[in-house]
Amino acid sequence: MQPLLIALQFLTRLPVRLAGMPAPEAIGRSLACYPLVGLGLGALLWLAAVLLAGAPLPLQAALLLTLWVALTGALHLDGLADTADAWVGGFGDRERTLAIMKDPRSGPIAVAVLVLLLLLKFAALLALLEAGEAHALLATLLLGRAALPALFLTTAYVRPGGLGQALAEHLPRRAVKGALLASGVLVVLIGGWQGMLALVVAALVFWLVRRALLRRLGGTTGDTAGALLELTECAVLVAWAL
Repeated sequence: MQPLLIALQFLTRLPVRLAGMPAPEAIGRSLACYPLVGLGLGALLWLAAVLLAGAPLPLQAALLLTLWVALTGALHLDGLADTADAWVGGFGDRERTLAIMKDPRSGPIAVAVLVLLLLLKFAALLALLEAGEAHALLATLLLGRAALPALFLTTAYVRPGGLGQALAEHLPRRAVKGALLASGVLVVLIGGWQGMLALVVAALVFWLVRRALLRRLGGTTGDTAGALLELTECAVLVAWAL
């Protein structure tokens, strides 16, 4: 139960309180619960879509996107912003890229990337609501959070003392592999052939992002993991809406 609570506390802004600072081993085990948290967040958004039925569709899409960001506290959007600034400003240099990621300020590249990503999510949400396919949110948020344990399972963590060090060092490999397999099966059950397409899109985004991370950094950081999550969600949502 504690790993799930840790995952909920870290990935959401739901009122979850832990008795004390968890051990690094428990933090590592929480990775296997990330897809489950994603499924829960998707269920909350799907329920909100049901409750908003009857409101103008653009307003529904805007409210759902607002709730989406609020539930996650924009945690992964922050990672995407830092990664975007660092990737452009780093000029291909590893140390410069890592240094820029630590800067809390956001430059014009970060702002542009966030605006474009949120615009794509809004447009895709609107299209899905028009088609009566709000259940796509279940698969989208599930796959977004499944991308994180997959990344830590296959990719070195390159920032000592960073937020993800305990995750990387104490990752339960067998449990994570089982969670990823269950996530894939569940996505297909949710969406049928569209679910299979979502899996292909998520795998393609994962491969492209991981390849770029290995070439530039030799591994991942917490910020780049957040960027992967956001890019996976956006790509899956857009692909489902097309």
